[in-house]
Order: sequence, then C-alpha cells, then structure tokens
Amino acid sequence: QVQLVESGGGLVQPGGSLRLSCAASGLIVSNYAMNWFRQAPGKQRELVATITSSGISNYADSVKGRFTISRDNAKNMICLQMNSLKPEDTAVYYCRAYGPYSGTYWGQGTQVTVSS
Repeated sequence: QVQLVESGGGLVQPGGSLRLSCAASGLIVSNYAMNWFRQAPGKQRELVATITSSGISNYADSVKGRFTISRDNAKNMICLQMNSLKPEDTAVYYCRAYGPYSGTYWGQGTQVTVSS
C-alpha cells in the first residue's frame, strides 16, 4: 500500500523559513516525478515544484528563487525548503507522486501559515 506522509508545516512570520518533508512507503520516489502542490482557501490547487525521476527540478514563477525541492533516495523522501515566506504562501501543501504507468498518489497535506 502506497503512503505519502507530509510533515513540517506550521506558523511562521513573513520572511521566515520552513522545511516540508514527504516520506514515502510502498513506492520508490526516484522512480516517480515528485511534486509539491498547494491549495489556499477558495483557490484551486496549484503546482509549486517538481523533481523528475532524473533529478531535474522545476518551480512555479511565484516561488522561484525562494523554494528548493530535493530528494533523498536513501530515506525515500522529498523535501521542500521554503525561504523568504510571504503571506500569500499560506496554504495546505500536498506531496504527489506521478508515474505515467504506475499511478498517481497524494499525501494528506500539511498546513503552512505565514502571518505576523
């Protein structure tokens, strides 16, 4: 059974940093395109960052230069380092594993709130 478990969310002041983690079981993260999505209240879920199976990373324009996605193959997990956080980064952040032939899996989400 596949499980993706996010952690690391919380309340942070504007300009602060958080590091989100997504621990996987039942699949090998290096075999999938791994994504971070976020969904703010009343808004559609949006793609924030991707790391492909070959290790290439991509970011939404709104987070480029502030967020960094990484993968730890030994721990079978991915992370999202978020720096210079803004109130508009407030959302529930979700981890997703996408394999074109292996299926799509989502985590349960972790809340990030940026507020003074």
